[in-house]
This record gives sequence, structure tokens and C-alpha cells, in this order.
Amino acid sequence: MLAEWVIAAKRTAMRRLLALLVIPALALAPAACRPSAKGAVKVVVIGGDPRLADPAQGPLAAPTAVLLQNVAQGLVRFDAVGNIVPGLAERWNVSDDGLSYIFRVAAADWPDGRKVTAQQVARLLKRQLAARSKNPLKDPLGAVEDVVAMTDRVIEIRLIAPRPNLLPLLAQPEFAILRDGRLGTGPFAARPASDGHGVRLTREITSGDEESARREDVLLAGGKADSAVADFIAGKSALVLGGTFADLPLAQRARAPRGSLQFDPASGLFGLVPLKSGGGLDDPELRHLLSQAINRDRLVAAFAVPNLAPRVTLLEPGLDGMPAPVTPAWTGTPLGDRLPALRAQADRMFGAVNKPTIHLALPEGPGAELLLRALVLDWGTLGFKVERAASPDSADFAIVDEVAPSSSAAWFVRRFRCGAAPVCNSDMNELLESARSTPIPAQRYALLAQAAGMIEERQLFIPITAPIRWSLVSRRIQGFAGNRFARHTLTGLEDKPGSGD
Repeated sequence: MLAEWVIAAKRTAMRRLLALLVIPALALAPAACRPSAKGAVKVVVIGGDPRLADPAQGPLAAPTAVLLQNVAQGLVRFDAVGNIVPGLAERWNVSDDGLSYIFRVAAADWPDGRKVTAQQVARLLKRQLAARSKNPLKDPLGAVEDVVAMTDRVIEIRLIAPRPNLLPLLAQPEFAILRDGRLGTGPFAARPASDGHGVRLTREITSGDEESARREDVLLAGGKADSAVADFIAGKSALVLGGTFADLPLAQRARAPRGSLQFDPASGLFGLVPLKSGGGLDDPELRHLLSQAINRDRLVAAFAVPNLAPRVTLLEPGLDGMPAPVTPAWTGTPLGDRLPALRAQADRMFGAVNKPTIHLALPEGPGAELLLRALVLDWGTLGFKVERAASPDSADFAIVDEVAPSSSAAWFVRRFRCGAAPVCNSDMNELLESARSTPIPAQRYALLAQAAGMIEERQLFIPITAPIRWSLVSRRIQGFAGNRFARHTLTGLEDKPGSGD
């Protein structure tokens, strides 16, 4: 009996030993399941190498935008969930009439040791808004009358009309404060990575007693979508940013751990815009016909993005000051029931045979191929042939895939003003200028709604759904959250939400 007890005890001890061995073995499992928490957090943004760039020179590539917003903060910046938090400005006030925003610049130094002054910041902001600037967000800030340094630490932004959405625009990387094209004030300091690939970002965080400090270390790199996904699965990176509809299937097909693929509830535009003014295909009736023939339900289901919904209007629900958009009457008729009438209409316009070929300008990637196949099928039922354009110059339509920088309807409507869109309505431009200058918010919203109606009347935009933005997030990353702006700070990536910035 004693011998049996001894044997049983040995077996119990062995089981305990095996359990103790299994625990570290699980910790050493493939890094895609639980990446090592040692060393820098590697973040890959889909696109080219991240580099500092002047937004006044033109649109920012995704890796550059991520780099800028993390090493050259604006007056304000976004936190993980898209809220506005202090950047260079430690606090701010808005006048009662909404025409003046006053920012107090925090005491800070440039990386070369020179003090940051309000005069410098005002000059750099005004440069982004100057007539020669190619900053893509210059137009949404068209109500800015002047940027004035009131003292060495105080800046005033003066407006011609109230703009409650000013702060989200200033938090965008397009308004990062970058001196001499290379010097920013953080929150991270940057230097080239030791292997020559990417950028090493470091940040020292000191507690209130200033005796203990911790360090955040991030390695930021760019990469093609397929290699970025493969490296994440192999545990070579902890976070992948910058995914769009074009490369989404690459992430969906990968065997990533459950919960790794995450989506932003992005606001904005995803649809088709005509590129050629004049010619046989520049016809509002045709554009309405093509819009009604798209099987949006099937296409959205094919993308398989949670909570993604079809859209048939330019404006989306929930924009500031705007009522919910009214859907067209034709949406009340199922697609199968309205197709015969659509075919007959196409035949009346172009004849039963030899209809023109529609050429589309699309990005590369399996998601773009999915969209192309869907339109080939949908518009093919009307007798149109649909092909990928050999070049943008030969395309009839292009995809618009853009995230809104604020919750203002003005951005949606002004995207299709003359001078910004190849096919436009000059009468709409007059409405937009009136909306920009009116000091009465209700009148402005009414003018924007009227302009949106003009765009939809001429079908200057064929909406499909909301923009798709995805990320791959490892278990090491605790501070990641999706947000409507699809902007992601690299601060606090390993901190649980709510634990501080």
C-alpha cells in the first residue's frame, strides 16, 4: 500500500513538473500567437518606407503620415480612440461666437535645443495654408482668416465663420508642426533603425515624482501588404497598419490568431467618380443607371467586414448638424425587380448591342479585383463591358477611397467641387462658397445639404459603402483601438486602455 502511494505521489509530482514545463512552452509558442514582449515593438505600415515629408508638398503616404503624427505633433493630437488630447498646446479656449481659438503652447524645446515659440508655430501653420501649399487638408481649413502669435506662448486662430470641427483637422498629420523639414517635438524622438530599415522611435515617460521613468521603444517600418501580413503571422512584427479594401483579402486568408484582424469604424467616401467631362459616358442618366445596377448587398457581403453597410447617398448618417440622408426611391424596389427596366433604359440609350466599354482606374490588389469582378457582373447584366483601365488617363471612372478628417458634411461635399473633381457643377460651387462664409450654422448646414443634393442629382459620385481600414494586432498590443479617423498613435501600445498616455 505504501509502495502504491509512493508511485502515485511520483506520478502526481511528474504531472506537476510537466505542467510547469508546459507554461513556459506556451510562452515560447509561435510568435503570431504571443509575440515576445522584449525589445522594441515593431510596427509595419503598408506602403513604402516611412520618411519625414512636408505636407505642403502634397498628400502623405500612409507610413509617412504615421511617422509624422508620432514625431511632429500638431497643436493637438489624437489618442488611441480618436479623442482630441493636448499636443504642442497644453490647453485652449474657444470664444463664445466660435470665431477665435486660442492655444497656449507648452514649454518645449526642439531636438536641437532651441525653444519652441508661438511665432514659429504660427509661421509653420500659415505655410501649410498658403496659396502655394499642396496640403490636401488646406481646403477644409478655408475658413481660417489668420494665425497670429499673441505672445511667445499663445497662438490665436481667427475664423471667418464658426467651425466646431477645427480641432480634429488640426490633429491630423497634415498639420504636424515640423521645423526645417526634419525637427518635430514628439511625442517620440526618431532616428534611423540600426539595420537601415525603418525608423527607431523612443519616448521617455517620467512619473509625477520624476524618480522613476519608463521607456517606449517602437521600430516603425513600411512594407508591401503580402510581406507585412506574412511577417505578422511569423511573429516578426506586433502591429500592421494601413490596410485598405485593396489588400484586405490577404489578411483574411492568412491564419492569424483569432481577434488579430481589426477594423476601424471609418467615416468617409468609398465609391466611383467620373473622370471625363464630355464624351458618350459623361451623362448623369447613365451614372444613375450604373448606380442602380450595383448589387451593393452582395459586394459588401463579399468584403466580409463587420458592421459594413451599403450606401447609396453621398452623405452618411451622423454628420454634425445634418439630418439623416434620404435614400432614393428606387432602393425600395429589389434589384431583381428593377433590372428589366434598367436593361431597357440602357438599350434605349446605347442600343441593344455594341454598348461602350467602361474603363475603371483601380489600385492593385485582390480586393480591387473583387470589386472589378462585381462591377463586371453587375454592369454586364445591362450589356456593358467593364475593364481595368490601362492608365488613369484612359479611365472613365476611378475609385474614391478616403477617410473623412472630421465629422463635417463640408468635407464630403467639397470633395466634388470644381477644381477638385474632373466632372463638376459650377452652380454647386457658388453654394459652397456661400456655406463657407455664412456665420449662421443652420444656414450653412442647409446650403451644404442643397449642394449634396446637386451632386446626387447629377450623380457626380456613385457611393458604394464606407471606406475599409484594417489592422493586424498581436496580443502584445494592449492600447490599440479602432476609431472613425483611422489614425493610430504609437504611444502606449503596450498599455491597457485607460491606463494613461
